[in-house]
Amino acid sequence: MASLVLALDIGTSSCRTALFDETGRRLLESTAQKTYPLWTTPDGGAEIDPPLLLEAIRHCLAQTLGYARASRTLRSVKIRGIGVSCFWHSLIGTTSSGEPLTKIITWADARCRPDATHLRETFSEKSVHSRTGCMLRSSFWPAKLLWLRRTQAPLARKVKRWMSPAEWLQQQLTGAHRCALGMATGTGLFNPSRLRWDDALLDHCGLNPSQLPELSDEPVYTTGAIASEFPELTDVPWFPAIGDGAASNLGSDCTKPGLAAINVGTSAALRIMRAGPTAKAPTGLFCYRVDAERFLVGGAVSNAGNLRAWCLKELNTGDPQALEAELSTRPAPDHGLTVLPFWTAERAPTWNEDLRGAILGITQSTTAIDLLQAITEATYHRIAQIAESLTGKAANPPKYFVSGGIQHSKSALQRLADILNQPLHPNPEPEASIRGAAVFAMEKLGMPIEPLPVLAPLRPRKAIAQRYEEARVRQVALERLLQKQK
Repeated sequence: MASLVLALDIGTSSCRTALFDETGRRLLESTAQKTYPLWTTPDGGAEIDPPLLLEAIRHCLAQTLGYARASRTLRSVKIRGIGVSCFWHSLIGTTSSGEPLTKIITWADARCRPDATHLRETFSEKSVHSRTGCMLRSSFWPAKLLWLRRTQAPLARKVKRWMSPAEWLQQQLTGAHRCALGMATGTGLFNPSRLRWDDALLDHCGLNPSQLPELSDEPVYTTGAIASEFPELTDVPWFPAIGDGAASNLGSDCTKPGLAAINVGTSAALRIMRAGPTAKAPTGLFCYRVDAERFLVGGAVSNAGNLRAWCLKELNTGDPQALEAELSTRPAPDHGLTVLPFWTAERAPTWNEDLRGAILGITQSTTAIDLLQAITEATYHRIAQIAESLTGKAANPPKYFVSGGIQHSKSALQRLADILNQPLHPNPEPEASIRGAAVFAMEKLGMPIEPLPVLAPLRPRKAIAQRYEEARVRQVALERLLQKQK
């Protein structure tokens, strides 16, 4: 083995580290994972404690690098680079030296909904979307910054630097930090075609570029604390983190026209990668940079694995294995329920942030399994709506590849294929975002990358797909009805 790449994958609920060989294959036994709490509040708060995140990353690094040290095969192999994937749209305010002054305010934090409304009353959302690729909604930095200045003005005034959690971690571990172009596009403050911050939004948020990280896809080199703690990382190039969505496409080999990546984890998204200097997307969908040459078009939903976790906890559904067996016997929507899965403020395709979750059709015969099945299907319907917005009724739809926690359940994969009414290829690397972090670093280092094998697809069942299409019509009608009543 000639060389290795170290990859970090920073998620909303856990982080992972792993080593990849020179072809882009993950060394499974090197994988380490650590969870941490996402603190939520009834008013929509969703924060992570910065020291807990840093501790989790250090824990995973120690496990992964410890595995390499203990391996006769790996202990003498050089680590050529470090790639990082991190959840998008989140921010932390710090002192000039990087000491955290705020918690990590995640994409899921919706306390700034009134500030997002103010932005839409002040600016044309279509115009801002055409410039930034982002909607004027609570997921993005402008509304979060205005909320902080409105509700915690003394604290906001103390902040000298605003950055994503990825830049903060890079600074804490290496002493320096840079913001990748792709990470910047997830803020809602950046123009992905002009490759610069949006002056009008910066001015409205009371920011100047000096308060933001340096924009660059070039690496920093590991020295200082991390090199002392992990000598094998001394002077290794640490590439700025890319957004987890970009990493998911890279890690799924969905980088060419005609290929679409779906990830269903804590949240879910569908994305297509395109190339060119002008980065645009239909209104309601996003447009984020991967790097200066490539960009993503697609949509994300906030309620996926997090909603399943809520169901398992609150509905007392019993043993997971028995549950999986039961769901596999229920291929169609026979429960009679229509669900809007808006437990967390929802995003694409309609961005109805003020609507809350709704379940229509409950009777005395409704069971916990009915509820779980209907809520799960409701999330998949949102993904199907994004697919329709992105591709329409194209004669040659893209080939879909899926990764994430959904791959633990064959019945869930089949259900998604039925609801999309498209063949669905499971990703042979289920953790696509961590592979994508490694691939990004390998691309920059000029290393060859071996393509993933293409697995046989799960094909939709025509009669069941038709029933799900009818169910989606009912979901759309329910959303429109409740929106009119607000």
